[in-house]
Amino acid sequence: MEYTIKQIAEISGVSTRTLRFYDERSLLKPAFLSEAGYRIYTEKEVDRLQQILLYRSMGLPLKTIKELIDRPDEKIQETLLEQRNQLEQKRQELDHLLQVLDDTLRYYKGEITMTNKEKFDTFKQEKLAENEANYGQEIREKYGEKSVEESNRKWQNMSEADYQKMQLIEQTLIDKLTQYLVAEELPSQLAEEIFSLHKSWLQFSWKEYSGEAHKGLSEMYLADERFIHYYDDKSGHGATEALYQIIQHYA
Repeated sequence: MEYTIKQIAEISGVSTRTLRFYDERSLLKPAFLSEAGYRIYTEKEVDRLQQILLYRSMGLPLKTIKELIDRPDEKIQETLLEQRNQLEQKRQELDHLLQVLDDTLRYYKGEITMTNKEKFDTFKQEKLAENEANYGQEIREKYGEKSVEESNRKWQNMSEADYQKMQLIEQTLIDKLTQYLVAEELPSQLAEEIFSLHKSWLQFSWKEYSGEAHKGLSEMYLADERFIHYYDDKSGHGATEALYQIIQHYA
């Protein structure tokens, strides 16, 4: 069967504007154009759109979706199984988080006791959920699903002693940035110290370090008002810009 863009929109619930956008991004091209220049779709494009909507519902960025659905037809089943496994893993993580939160509620109600380790595990889960809600989409688009999940697992496995070290390094970084703003000099010993501190801080949660990824993160800092406020509020106006320049120089 053949469908116009309006019919595809009615079938799928996707707006014609979105379908035109998918066409522009080469994500979903029509099968052909009619003599009048209208987009015409076939069952093949309907199947492709179904995959796009499935991956969108999973929160994947369009770039990743295009890579997945551009695989050969014989790889589609393998791709879907991979995504199912990832969803299953996320469901287990969510079930664990819900259990942790339920236990915390029971603790505050006086129904159970919690050890310091259990309290720390709860804290890590809450921070992970907060980070996912605030930055999950951005960091997945920049670094990919696999890198983010590996980083999350490393965070979940972090000991309380390592967390305290991470906090100390970050506070030292904030203090050094404040000093640096008094008289910015690049390169300098102070700038190199700031870079090393930030690199060490990242390695508590990153599975592996790369200068390219470090530079990319600093670009995201500068492009996002939330990060700008985070560093500028702690170290002073211009701290985020200074940190960006330092990372770009040394990474």
